[in-house]
Order: sequence, then C-alpha cells, then structure tokens
Amino acid sequence: MSIDRVVLAFAGTMLLLSLALSHFHHPAWLWLNAFVAANMLQAAFTGFCPLARILKSLGVRPGVAFD
Repeated sequence: MSIDRVVLAFAGTMLLLSLALSHFHHPAWLWLNAFVAANMLQAAFTGFCPLARILKSLGVRPGVAFD
C-alpha cells in the first residue's frame, strides 16, 4: 500500500469513528471530524501532511500525491 492510500484510509477511518462516537457517546467528538477535514483541506492546497511524513520515515512506499 502506498502512502496516499494509507493516508486516505486513515482519514476515512477517523471520520467514521468520530461520527460513531458522536452518535453513541457525546456530540463533542464532532470536533475530531472538523480537525480531520481541516487537515485534508490544507493538505490539498499545501501538499503537507503530517501523517505522510511519519509514514515516509517508517519506510512506506511513496505514492503520487505525497512524495
């Protein structure tokens, strides 16, 4: 799996987990959704993603978007 796919899978997992936690536990978990969405938006414009940097240092194969 490339860094791009891992980043997308992680973001999707965090968004779904946050929605589930806000539904079953407390609505404040929606702030996690806002954080993930804001990070995705800034990565689209700047090309900087903290998770991509971590994965690159761990030796995950680079993709097209985050090299």
